Amino acid sequence: MQNRDSRAEVLRRGVVISPNSRMVRELAPLLESHLVGSSINFVNSYPSPRDIGSALGGGSPQLVFLDLVSDPERALQLLGEMVRLGSPVQVLALLSGNDPDLMLRCLRAGAADFLLEPFTADQLDTVLAKIARLQPASEQTAADATRIIAVMPAKGACGATTIACNLAFYWKRMGANRVLLADLDPLTGTLSFLLKIKSVFSFLDALQRAHELDDDLWRAMVTTVNGVDILLAPELITDNPPELNDPSPILEYARRAYDVIILDAGNVYGDWNLNQARAAQEVLLVTTNELPALQAAQRALSYMDANRVGRWKIRLLVNRYQREIGLSREVIGTALHTEVFEAIPSDYEAVQKALMEGKPVPANSAFGKSLTQVVERLGVRRGGGDTEKKSSSLSGLFGLFSKTSK
Repeated sequence: MQNRDSRAEVLRRGVVISPNSRMVRELAPLLESHLVGSSINFVNSYPSPRDIGSALGGGSPQLVFLDLVSDPERALQLLGEMVRLGSPVQVLALLSGNDPDLMLRCLRAGAADFLLEPFTADQLDTVLAKIARLQPASEQTAADATRIIAVMPAKGACGATTIACNLAFYWKRMGANRVLLADLDPLTGTLSFLLKIKSVFSFLDALQRAHELDDDLWRAMVTTVNGVDILLAPELITDNPPELNDPSPILEYARRAYDVIILDAGNVYGDWNLNQARAAQEVLLVTTNELPALQAAQRALSYMDANRVGRWKIRLLVNRYQREIGLSREVIGTALHTEVFEAIPSDYEAVQKALMEGKPVPANSAFGKSLTQVVERLGVRRGGGDTEKKSSSLSGLFGLFSKTSK
């Protein structure tokens, strides 16, 4: 039996199109466990043929799981339209049973293979192995090896931007050749302030000109600091800010140019931030051990669960951690049903001095040593199953957090 990690390479971005919530609930856990590190979006209605390009996320996913049960004729029309797009899209038809006539129509329309209900791990293994064999080795690009890390605060003032900023510089220091730090917070992005840099361009310019991005234009968009390329947020908020939904045009270009991409997100909410989380191999959810921040972390985890961001990719970072103040690391993990990936100690003097100077926090500080451990662990961890939920006798604490669970 082939290694599942190698099969995940057949899919860099994927989409499940199905109005059938039962079908999605059955399929989603299998995809999350078999395609670790891949970005999978869920579309809960059939898009119109003219909207299929945007429904696929702009960056042309390599694999589409298409429901042929809910409305076969409409699904076949979409299948034909996806084939006509001329991009490297392979469609797997989702069927309710062995229907030779419908299967033949799907093949003629361009489907690569089928998954039959009830979906099983063995069935998905077989189909992905077939797709992998059909994919030429030459199609594997440097983009497949790029790590995307999305850093997201559970609430404001948790220090997520400070962590994202230092992660990028530490990763560079520890051997990554090409590192991008992207401030994708359109309203309150502060990387330019932290690093004491300015640019006439922002990620909005890169997004608006995504169709013409090349090396020269990209070099003008980013600012290089200590070997790390920085893509900044807009300096000024306009009266009519654009509605942002999908960062993939930026990320698809950046994947081809960088080994590591660190995304500094404003929060976890809305399509713009969800799509950053879906594109990332790891999501670092940053909180503190104070009750309001932990309640916000519970809400953020519930929101991402409800919006199909796999729990297996979420790493909980407890910033400014002081055991004598607030909840302990063990209690936090138990209450949130999520392992604390790292507790970053409170190191006010070192962090504040670095912020005032516009420099990374020294690696030999308490903060620096802890964040170095985060980089080392992320460098070898490639994802896995959901963290096992822990039982607890802390019923009063559970009661507090259950009030915010969805």
